[in-house]
Amino acid sequence: MRQDQHRITIRTRGQALYEFTEDVAQWLADTGIDTGLLTLFCRHTSASLLINENAASAVQRDLLAWLDRAVPEGAQYEHDSEGPDDMPAHIRTMLTGTSLSVPVSGGRMALGTWQGLYLAEHRRAPHSRQIIAHIIGE
Repeated sequence: MRQDQHRITIRTRGQALYEFTEDVAQWLADTGIDTGLLTLFCRHTSASLLINENAASAVQRDLLAWLDRAVPEGAQYEHDSEGPDDMPAHIRTMLTGTSLSVPVSGGRMALGTWQGLYLAEHRRAPHSRQIIAHIIGE
């Protein structure tokens, strides 16, 4: 059994979904691990990780619009230390999650045909986000 770990930095430009599938695929190929389990972890409380469709950009727009409707900005939150998008960003992260597990087979992520890995930036301002990727296998 072998393992490896890698840090991915994504510089965001504000609220959006940022695909990072290829970054992980390239690192994974370099590890030489053929079969195993990949864990991805976002080190932030106002950004999250998603697996979703990467073929139609309308999917990403619809997901972001739904999050805006489900968790709107406004004065209803006590926590607003960093502005009106502060607490909604924390709630959106709670709803979408900060970690993913992906099986690895044949040295590649066993994602479906249209699946991609995304960082969801829930804040309006640009940020530098870190994702820790860990693979264990053989």
